[in-house]
Amino acid sequence: MFISTFENRLDKKGRVSVPATFRSHLSSLGYNGVVCYPSFTNSSIEFCPQSRIEKIMETIDNLNPFEENRDVFSTSILANSHQLNFDTEGRVTLTEKLIKHTGVKEKVLFVGQGKTFQMWEPLQFRKFSDEARKKAKSERSSLKWNQNN
Repeated sequence: MFISTFENRLDKKGRVSVPATFRSHLSSLGYNGVVCYPSFTNSSIEFCPQSRIEKIMETIDNLNPFEENRDVFSTSILANSHQLNFDTEGRVTLTEKLIKHTGVKEKVLFVGQGKTFQMWEPLQFRKFSDEARKKAKSERSSLKWNQNN
């Protein structure tokens, strides 16, 4: 699982070291890399194991092939996805398009999301996180929690 938050640096060649705990989890799943795509809801990059992107592909494949939603999701996620392998130092090389999407200049923040993780420009994430905490605090009474979980 991917939890916690880690700050790293992006080098001039677009390489960044993925946190060791994230790489370790991916390795335990049999992967020496990660799939990523620009988030279409915020300025982060979404990262996931290959198995997760395969589930997304199955979901898209189950949509009606003649409906617009299928093309919308396929284009938004699959057409913009990249398979990135780790180098010997645990780094991935990001494309210019991915870097531009996040607004990252030098520092990056990796944010665990359970089964996935994200990469943010640190100040952008802090703003997003502050707003998310405010929303969560105001909405917490509407959450239903099963005591058996």
